[in-house]
Amino acid sequence: MLAETPSLRAMHWSDLPAVHAMEVECFRHDPWTVEAFWSELAQVPDTRWYAVMCVGQEIVGYAGVMVVGADADVQTIAVAPKVQGQGLGAALLQALHDHARQRGASRIFLEVRDDNASALALYDTQGYERTGVRTNYYAPGASAIVMMKSLAGAL
Repeated sequence: MLAETPSLRAMHWSDLPAVHAMEVECFRHDPWTVEAFWSELAQVPDTRWYAVMCVGQEIVGYAGVMVVGADADVQTIAVAPKVQGQGLGAALLQALHDHARQRGASRIFLEVRDDNASALALYDTQGYERTGVRTNYYAPGASAIVMMKSLAGAL
């Protein structure tokens, strides 16, 4: 159980060491590089938005979305393993949906590693539909399931 209520704020450049450490912990097979995060943050606010979830001063999750016209794409989302299962992933995902709607998106896409059962369960419960498979997307033998959710409706 969390000691404090988590808060969400925009990701800052100074967050990258903690965010990257969590990235490596959560995605040990294919983590983003620090340079990939730098590249993504360089595109804020034009087409990107990134946020971190904190408990006190500690970053316990992060997420990012790309919005271009009516389409949005979840770029990344992660929750520290020690606090998984407490609704933080759903809260981060909802923040991405809200931001995408505010920017005019009517649907949102994502790719998820086919062996990531907890992420697939989250996306299923949040109304995502499976629309395809990208074979060997992450690495040989590690495919991605492509998912989509309609964002139609009021905020």
